Amino acid sequence: MVEEGVQLVVDGHDRQGRDFLTPSEITQLLDAAKKGRHGVRDHALLLTMYRHGYRVSELCEATLNDLSLGEAHIWVRRKKGSMSTQQPIEGDELRALRRYLRTRSLNQRWLFLSERDGPLTRNAVYYLVTRAGEKAGLPFTVHPHMLRHSCGYYLANKGYDLRLIQDYLGHRNPTHTARYTRTASARFHGLWS
Repeated sequence: MVEEGVQLVVDGHDRQGRDFLTPSEITQLLDAAKKGRHGVRDHALLLTMYRHGYRVSELCEATLNDLSLGEAHIWVRRKKGSMSTQQPIEGDELRALRRYLRTRSLNQRWLFLSERDGPLTRNAVYYLVTRAGEKAGLPFTVHPHMLRHSCGYYLANKGYDLRLIQDYLGHRNPTHTARYTRTASARFHGLWS
């Protein structure tokens, strides 16, 4: 028996609040990212970060050579001992990346550039994501890693299996991926029908 006022915690998941955005919140965030001086870049950056579950450091180190617009693929180089993969680019993301590439110099190797044509820093990406969340009017602070979690939760809610999500996000250990499938709301649909 648990004493009154004592919370039973089975795993670390229960200790934190929601750390992902819903699809409608992602749409709000992406729309807000379009507004501003570098809206074309910021929108493409956030969309790419979300769709491929990039960590900030992985996104900052992405290069033009990782991108194959003709084949609509991007090579996602993972860090932290994770598995790198080639991933497809969907039509809306492909259009966003093409729009962005038309606005910048192609003689720089980095995919996403700062105002001074250098690679974006982790702090700059953190600022861009947080600022887009504020512009979107979201009632909580949005940080870059939330986009990675949002990708995982989206895939789990679409019903994709743990192994596919694990490979897509580059996790070596399936316990890092299990959080998405274990808490996906889609698996609870129909329980009361």
